[in-house]
Amino acid sequence: MTRITIDGRAAVGAMDAWRHSVGQGGISALPLPERVVEGMRRLKPRRIRIFVQEFFAIYPEHGRFDWSRLDPYMDSLARTGAQVVAALAIKPKPLYPEIDQRCWRPRDRDEWQEVVRRLVHRYSVEKPIVTHWEVGNEPDIGEAGGSPYLIRDPQAYDEYYALTVRPIREACPQARVGGPAAASLLSEPLPGLIRFCQQTGTPLDFLTWHLYHSDPSLHAYQVKVARLLTQELPRPPELMVTEWSILPSAWNQGESTLSTEEQAFAPRRAAMVAATTIEMHSAGLDGSFYYHLWDQVCDAGDFAPFFSAQGVANMLHHWNEAPHRLGLFGIDGQVRPPYFVYWMLAQLGETQVAASTDDVAVRTLAGRDARRLSVMLVNHSLDAQQDRVATCSFSNLEAGMKQLTVYRLDQRQRWDAERLELLPVEQRQTYTQQTYQCQIGLPANSVALVTLST
Repeated sequence: MTRITIDGRAAVGAMDAWRHSVGQGGISALPLPERVVEGMRRLKPRRIRIFVQEFFAIYPEHGRFDWSRLDPYMDSLARTGAQVVAALAIKPKPLYPEIDQRCWRPRDRDEWQEVVRRLVHRYSVEKPIVTHWEVGNEPDIGEAGGSPYLIRDPQAYDEYYALTVRPIREACPQARVGGPAAASLLSEPLPGLIRFCQQTGTPLDFLTWHLYHSDPSLHAYQVKVARLLTQELPRPPELMVTEWSILPSAWNQGESTLSTEEQAFAPRRAAMVAATTIEMHSAGLDGSFYYHLWDQVCDAGDFAPFFSAQGVANMLHHWNEAPHRLGLFGIDGQVRPPYFVYWMLAQLGETQVAASTDDVAVRTLAGRDARRLSVMLVNHSLDAQQDRVATCSFSNLEAGMKQLTVYRLDQRQRWDAERLELLPVEQRQTYTQQTYQCQIGLPANSVALVTLST
């Protein structure tokens, strides 16, 4: 028997579950469908992270801007109610006539800065959608990470970063700037950027990296490492994982190219998302963005003008031939289990309260608002998978009648696909004194939400 203890009055601090959100983009210029917009709006996100990719073609000729593809995309994001963290991954042909991921320096520095200035003015001033501008995306791996820039030399990235953040701040002084959105926390140019900003005073409002790994504890460990790396900066930056997900091999028995529709609905995937989010939250991460919101089709014609033939083939394989199926929504708008992990997080209330477990395979996060005390439970282990029964022991309650409701993500897919809400597995009136116990079934790789409401 697994024991969970929840103290209804032991406030830990603000819950701030909004810090854990999703990312989108890098695959297609299509705006979010209304189904996906509505799904995100129901979660009340504060931030979404995106790519401003070159296929939006905002600067097709010297002196001419074209917002016809990017405007609808950004407007669809605005309708979710979220503000945007935007990764700059543009490579306008007038400034970069050759297709070469190693080429990062624009033909004309002043013209590049004017392009950035106009872009920021449009989406941070005219349309106040973007609050955070991230310089680049996975410059340590380039096209392999869906980015047209490969900048492993920290001095080169430092120059590119300084060249780019200046017009961002000129266009919108209150905009936050950061990067480098590295594919690996410890690979250059990330450590070099920290040193550069420390030595020169160049602004670094937020530091970003990515991690695709199936071990939730590794995600938490990297938060601690990032905090150590930035401790000498005069003003510590926000720490944000702007792309994260789990390795395909975690559910493919080591075959990373295997891709079937059933995998998108496997309970293990939702359990890994929930366990990882709880680990990052407990480590004090300032922001995480699960990749990604909505699966899309990759069109070779979008990438051919600025990607190598090998880079285009890589994108087509990963998103058309053996798609990762990571989206909270499928290509057709069908909702998937990880969406409801974020639905559960949104139910936890405004204040985090103390919760603990005696079972290392069960993670927990508890919160409250004026009328409800809730606890989220995740039964997930990298080793032996087994069903469990959890005894939830609540303390410091107000005596009286309450409604006990239990939701669970497991094999049975109990949700209302139209209303985008989980359906209870148990709902009953109960009476509590200052203490109360109830037992909850936790099948292997399941996520449960238990609420006591007045």
